[in-house]
Amino acid sequence: MGLFDQCRELFKTACLYEVLGITKKATDAEIRRSYYKVSLQVHPDRAPEDPGATEKFQVLGKLYAVLSDKEQRRLYDEQGAVDEGDDLLTHERCWEEYWRLLFPKITVQDIQDFERTYKGSEEEREDVMQLYKQHQGQMVGILASALCCSQEDESRFADIIHAAIQAGEAPSHPAFTQEDDRRKQARKQKADEERKEAEEMQREMGLRAEGDSLVMMLQQRQKLREQSFLSDLEAKYSKKGAKK
Repeated sequence: MGLFDQCRELFKTACLYEVLGITKKATDAEIRRSYYKVSLQVHPDRAPEDPGATEKFQVLGKLYAVLSDKEQRRLYDEQGAVDEGDDLLTHERCWEEYWRLLFPKITVQDIQDFERTYKGSEEEREDVMQLYKQHQGQMVGILASALCCSQEDESRFADIIHAAIQAGEAPSHPAFTQEDDRRKQARKQKADEERKEAEEMQREMGLRAEGDSLVMMLQQRQKLREQSFLSDLEAKYSKKGAKK
């Protein structure tokens, strides 16, 4: 079975870009990040209840191998075809090792260094606006997907979005402009409860060092979010130098 047939059977579309939830105009970085997110969702270790998880994971590896190769991507973009005989698709490889080679583990120091330069940057503003459009103004979705954020960042994000709407750079979604104050208060209350729970877990585990506290925070957030901060950060800023 060819790659297109496998995508159609497992992901209900033969379009490689649609499988990753991106468009043909996506940059290499966007393709890499989307591949990470989608493959993480179907990773056999994270989706043991899905009998097709392993096959989906392997097909995603092949798909990314095509879109990350300049010649294969050009062929696909121009002719809607892939070279099924290319070593990228015929060579037997461990797709788990390939995935981990692309996305090596990052350290607590990596996270701290990134957060210091990311918050308040133009890159963060662009990411917030992208999430605003993706979630059609739903602040709960924006906060759940944004990097390096907590409930305290909501008002700052709202200011960024309001400014963009007033400048005509973004549509005015009612979910954002007409949101009930009760929803905002409910989010704040839930965030306070989660923070207290994380602090209690930290005390129970006897964590004292700043690094341990940060790891604890990330682990807790990973359970509470569909896409954790650590997962997004690994996809966006995995260590350089890993070869395909």
